[in-house]
Amino acid sequence: MYLDRTSLHLITSQPGIYQFLDSRSVIIYVGKAKNLQKRVQSYFRTGAHNNKTLCMVQHISKIKLICTESEHAALVLENQLIKKHKPRYNICLKDDKTYPFIYLTRDKYPKIGSCRGRKRKKVDYFGPFTSVKKMHRTLDTVQRIFQV
Repeated sequence: MYLDRTSLHLITSQPGIYQFLDSRSVIIYVGKAKNLQKRVQSYFRTGAHNNKTLCMVQHISKIKLICTESEHAALVLENQLIKKHKPRYNICLKDDKTYPFIYLTRDKYPKIGSCRGRKRKKVDYFGPFTSVKKMHRTLDTVQRIFQV
């Protein structure tokens, strides 16, 4: 769904992703929100915005919305879109870091471990985990249960 600045009242309150596009339809920012309506409208209120945000808002021509089923799904989609489009105003997540996964090999004696990104064949992946701490906790629990 594409909107312009005059259509902010039409935005849903669902979780999802918003993309700000400039006058050439180039994505300049990707963000996630628990409530799209509140988050997107916050950019257009006068108040305490830093210089980067004020400059970005001046360049917004269109807004693209993608609704997701949960905030977690929005977080993962945001990560993928930032890596794909490398928007000018997203300073975080432009690097090659990705969320961690737990993997389980399909060998006769399976191995379990963690990695960033899906790289191997004959491996089942579980994730992505948005918290490395929770991923390690899950991995430790699985290793304790199965005495790996």
